[in-house]
Amino acid sequence: MNTLATIPSPDSANAARYAQLVRSSKKAEWQIDRDLLQDRRFDFSRKFLPDGLSQIDRLTFLAADEARLLSQIQGRTYAYIFGLVERFISAKMLDQGRAHVFDDQLALEALVRFSNEEIKHQELFARIETMIGAQLPAGYRQVADPNDVARAVLAASTWSVLALTCHIELFVQAHYAQSIAPREELCPLFKDVFKFHWKDESRHVVLDELEWKAEHAKLLPAERDQAVSDLIALVAAVDGILQAQAAADADYFMRNVPRSFSVDETAQIKASVLGAYRWQYIVSGVQHPHFGRLLARMTTPEQMAMIQTALAPIMSH
Repeated sequence: MNTLATIPSPDSANAARYAQLVRSSKKAEWQIDRDLLQDRRFDFSRKFLPDGLSQIDRLTFLAADEARLLSQIQGRTYAYIFGLVERFISAKMLDQGRAHVFDDQLALEALVRFSNEEIKHQELFARIETMIGAQLPAGYRQVADPNDVARAVLAASTWSVLALTCHIELFVQAHYAQSIAPREELCPLFKDVFKFHWKDESRHVVLDELEWKAEHAKLLPAERDQAVSDLIALVAAVDGILQAQAAADADYFMRNVPRSFSVDETAQIKASVLGAYRWQYIVSGVQHPHFGRLLARMTTPEQMAMIQTALAPIMSH
């Protein structure tokens, strides 16, 4: 008996994974109104984001109602940033699907379903913005336009965009499972929004990895060098958005609290919000063990050193 014939090739193994993802997507399909919102409302007597993500517990001088408001502001931004990044993710996955048009129809279907689910998430986060905005004070500002961000990101190399996407969708899972799901004190609807989001992202990250590895295999060494440089530039651009949004959110918070903060307290609030956003959208993904393993496999020691040097100021903050 030829035992080698029973060992699947990498291509057939990947085909089986795409097929499983299609089946899983069909089985787990959900609708925004039917399954999630159901005419529910956000409970503004509770925090939205847990302290493990917002880091608000470090601001020990805040009263309980002040901490709750800052958690709700951060929760609003949390949803906004995810809606923003999903604009470029959905577009990129449609591009990836085109590469499978004439070979693996299940891979094509998996990527189209992925993109459709990301479009649904964008609609969900837009709905959430309207619902939260109707209850919080006027003056909240979103610092970046999703279409402008998507155009800039999609101009980078495919390798770098897939790496960034994989990073994002890994930390989405970690945030929900480790920080949001266990906290009973949070607004129930806010928790459920990210529960449903997490359900889809747990499949998406498998696709990210498959597509990233396939793209990596196509590249020449010089192209991989450029891809790493592109990834560093993309992370720097994300950090620029976070710096601007953190400053806007801290100012918005302090304008809507009926007392003044000292110079030192003001500095602490601004630093804490920026630190929280960097933790949420960059550091928690970089430190995800699986992302670290994938990145190490697809970079040389010299390339990894470049990435670590670029990240050092963000990580130390």
